[in-house]
Amino acid sequence: MTLKVALASFAHGHAMSYAYLLNQMPDVEVLSADPDGASAPDPGPRGAELAAQLGVPYVDSYDELFAWGPDAVVVTSENALHRGLVERAAAVGAHVLCEKPLATEVEDGEAMLAACEAAGAILMVAYPVRFSPQYLRLRASVEAGLLGDVFAVLGTNNGKIPIGGRQWFTDPKLAGGGALVDHTVHCADLIDGLTGGASPQRVYAAANRVLHQDKGVEVETGGLVTVNYDNGLLATIDCSWSVPDNGPTWGGVTLQVTGTKGSVEIEPFLPRINGTDPDGEVYLGIGENFDASMLATFLRAVRESGPAVAGQPPTGVPQPDGAVGLRTLRIVDAARRSAVSGQPVEV
Repeated sequence: MTLKVALASFAHGHAMSYAYLLNQMPDVEVLSADPDGASAPDPGPRGAELAAQLGVPYVDSYDELFAWGPDAVVVTSENALHRGLVERAAAVGAHVLCEKPLATEVEDGEAMLAACEAAGAILMVAYPVRFSPQYLRLRASVEAGLLGDVFAVLGTNNGKIPIGGRQWFTDPKLAGGGALVDHTVHCADLIDGLTGGASPQRVYAAANRVLHQDKGVEVETGGLVTVNYDNGLLATIDCSWSVPDNGPTWGGVTLQVTGTKGSVEIEPFLPRINGTDPDGEVYLGIGENFDASMLATFLRAVRESGPAVAGQPPTGVPQPDGAVGLRTLRIVDAARRSAVSGQPVEV
């Protein structure tokens, strides 16, 4: 059975990876649209030009994209536009993979979950690090009790400021914020997966714009977030855009998990070859393609569930699902408010 998969927008950098992977699948038919690309201030190509470079079919409007009758929609627009696209996908009975964060506001995330539930559609959130072998081994160890009772997690998600290729990441309206929004959610998702969905109770965050002052951005460029969970877990997340512009790679993720029987640290993007070339330092990743694993999981669930039926839950919703996306969005929302007030915020 050939699946019709729509790619809604090239705004997010991950859209290029998804387009390439989907285009390699013999049982998938892809159609893309990026109507906002023409007006975007990005230096690189968007819209039809980028689609041609990627070798994927393209239409000029979202109306045409949804009229195509997709089985599934991958939403890779600016964060603030996620809700409208997810609701449109649900309205045509399509299953959805939505780029992270789920939305910029909690009420939008709640509406997106409600729309997909009413339509009987899958809503999965694009957190690819969940699919790394290191994380899967860590989660299996935690579930087997090898670390005892987990009481502390230290996460880092540091990267370059994503302003060169996609300027909307530093637009407070389109992105919902800066480093707090862009990077907190990845670690929050990994923690969510380790705890079986423990609920965040209190968040304290500090953020500033000390990094990249020369770029004149309006959003926070560095931050530190502390989260207390209802099961007693204390987590701290460094979410800064602290990797230099001339760094050999975008950044990385680490997670240190400590329990009553031991502690384990993972660095999912660590496998690489280091070296130099005429342009400077070289970083060649040689690990698993997490995007490929995530897409395969999503599309397998789409096939197993079949067409969405209003009022009928899909056969299986792959993790991380919309509920995870909403929990991690609540953490981001509390972190933004805490950074402004200087006080802990109840979630």
